[in-house]
Amino acid sequence: MAKAIHSMIRVLDEERSVAFYRKAFGLEVADRLDFDDFTLVYMSNAESDFEVEFTVNKDRTEPYDLGDGYGHLAVSVEDLDAEHARFEREGLAPRKLVEFAPGGTLVGRFFFVADPDGYQIEVLERSGRFK
Repeated sequence: MAKAIHSMIRVLDEERSVAFYRKAFGLEVADRLDFDDFTLVYMSNAESDFEVEFTVNKDRTEPYDLGDGYGHLAVSVEDLDAEHARFEREGLAPRKLVEFAPGGTLVGRFFFVADPDGYQIEVLERSGRFK
């Protein structure tokens, strides 16, 4: 059976992205592989084996066009209200808290935040299928 291990995103500024993911989600650099034309940076924390892989193309000076195909990454947290407040204090510009309850049945509580390159990240409260 397959096991999800990482998702790759292209980032323009390694330091800025590492700082954001550290501050927002407690991710640290698990590995860094430097090559002539690009660098791969793997970010993770003790909560999960899943990693976010940054690809930093060394000759890139313009922001990436995310196009209309990218959706979002998602993380879960124990206390969504506390995390939303922390994101606000840290200046991470979280969007509003949402309770998604079509037909009156709560599916999930969440907010979105954008990383320095514009990638959207959904922060979900741990409950139901989002444990």
